[in-house]
Amino acid sequence: MARYKLGDMYATGTGVPQDEAKAVELFQKASSQGNTAAQSSLGDMYANGRGVPKDEAKAVEWYRKAAAQGSVPAQFSLGLMYVNGTGVPKDDAKADACFQKAAAQGNVWVLSQLGDMYANGTGVPKDEAKAVVWFQKAANQGDAKAQSSLGLMLANGIGIPKDEAKAVMWFQKAANQGDTKAQCNLGLLYTNGRGVSKDEVRAYAWANLAASSGDPDTIKARDELEPKMTPEQKTEAQKLAAKLLKQIQKK
Repeated sequence: MARYKLGDMYATGTGVPQDEAKAVELFQKASSQGNTAAQSSLGDMYANGRGVPKDEAKAVEWYRKAAAQGSVPAQFSLGLMYVNGTGVPKDDAKADACFQKAAAQGNVWVLSQLGDMYANGTGVPKDEAKAVVWFQKAANQGDAKAQSSLGLMLANGIGIPKDEAKAVMWFQKAANQGDTKAQCNLGLLYTNGRGVSKDEVRAYAWANLAASSGDPDTIKARDELEPKMTPEQKTEAQKLAAKLLKQIQKK
């Protein structure tokens, strides 16, 4: 473990001058002793040509060693290698198996991250239907970011048939956890009566909560709604926003 930690310091230049070749040397020594973090890091070094000549096949070799011992980062990285056919023949089934192993260890971030990657085509071929699949898995495990993203896909019919009522449901779940994007989008759906009965008071309450984050887009959404409300509605909405905030803070 000490060799791995020292190697990581050299790799990142934390507390010592950055020396990627030295990092590789230390990762090699720690890997030979079965350290999974070092094996995964060594895979990263070979995959990116840091401290060693770039060698994607060797990267796969080290990722496999670490993944077999349950390393979530290695399982995730190995899955990406299979997705893109990098250092190994392209194989979506094996990629999904790697991702599922990582997720099975309770790492819901893996599922949500995969949703983002497929939705945006970052590091993998863009595939909105596949993004929905991964967002759904993460959302079912309570991940607010994935719930918000799934709501957006449903609201706009991206990668899945449009279903605004379901979008409201997922935005609500994420909003209740304090996700500001979900709060803003939920407010917009209430504003326009999409997937839910039109309710300007509730719309403003959620928009007001979202705007408290300081995000310019959410502030703009709230400010556009305000002129449409009576003073009485605004007062009621502010009371509702305070009530909703207390409920969120209790969770």
